[in-house]
Amino acid sequence: MDFKIAVLPGDGIGPEISEQGVNVMTAVCNKFGHKVSYEYAICGADAIDKVGDPFPEETFKKCMDADAVLFSAVGDPKFDNNPNAKVRPEQGLLAMRKKLGLFANIRPIETFDCLVHKSPLKDELVRGADFICIRELTGGMYFGEKKEGVDYAYDTNAYSREEVVRILKEAYKYAQQRNKHLTVVDKANVLASSRLWRAVAQEMAPQYPDVKTDFMYVDNASMRMIQEPKFFDVMVTENTFGDILTDEGSCITGSMGLLPSASTGEHTPVFEPIHGSWPQAKGLNIANPLAQILSVAMLFEYFGLKAEGKIIREAVNASLDANVRTPEIQVEGGAKYGTKEVGAWIVDYINKK
Repeated sequence: MDFKIAVLPGDGIGPEISEQGVNVMTAVCNKFGHKVSYEYAICGADAIDKVGDPFPEETFKKCMDADAVLFSAVGDPKFDNNPNAKVRPEQGLLAMRKKLGLFANIRPIETFDCLVHKSPLKDELVRGADFICIRELTGGMYFGEKKEGVDYAYDTNAYSREEVVRILKEAYKYAQQRNKHLTVVDKANVLASSRLWRAVAQEMAPQYPDVKTDFMYVDNASMRMIQEPKFFDVMVTENTFGDILTDEGSCITGSMGLLPSASTGEHTPVFEPIHGSWPQAKGLNIANPLAQILSVAMLFEYFGLKAEGKIIREAVNASLDANVRTPEIQVEGGAKYGTKEVGAWIVDYINKK
């Protein structure tokens, strides 16, 4: 297969982890006989500094022309600490999602046995937890009508039936491929938009008799994720709830640095780690590249290339078992490995298989 990949390194640690993701993808393509080419593009604070736009038209064109986007991270403190900033790096991320029609964000929450001790939860609660959060990505408050004043502001949480139907179809597809259990998360006892979500889900559930569908208020779901994470198989929810719940879910594993994601929809799919740009670590060679590398595994799997995804996952697990880890997940007394060294070890593992 021929791949044309748009690479958006972004800000902070983005360029460092992006390099390792590209190296791993190249190694896998070489091993399995795929051709791959890369088009690099700017986004986030880097793009604001260079052209004044966090998602320039040229970047959008490169994304549209690609088979997939390998994205890293955006964000910079100089914008975070300036409430009056009119343009922010994160606006580029929202623009990318909207322009590419990326309405479904897929975030696996998977534990690694050798890192269970890093989780803030008890071993017996998290060991074996393995579920997927599917977040609607282009509707809700993030894209609804807004008003911002000195003494009054509002955000509109708007959804159409069509938007709800298409994300639920994605959720049911994943549930059918897994353990056939779907949890629809809403706040239907309070919010009108959530009542639409629940009504549409109740109408659709009989079309998927092989899937057990249940409903849960978001506050209960956030509690249940901590009390009993192994209850969930596939969870689907709206944009704002999904943003919060997926970050909560990342804590179950003990490290955000191991969790990838995919955003799919109408045009080019995007694959990225769920963590941020961590600007304080920029250039220090300490950022964990595994989430970026696992995003490459998701990219291959999206195109039906399971063996390619499998070898990446094997390499990541092997690196963890060999204690080839960046500082935040290294065992006490373990050898020191940086971003580049972990990436190089995984590439070497793939080349030798």
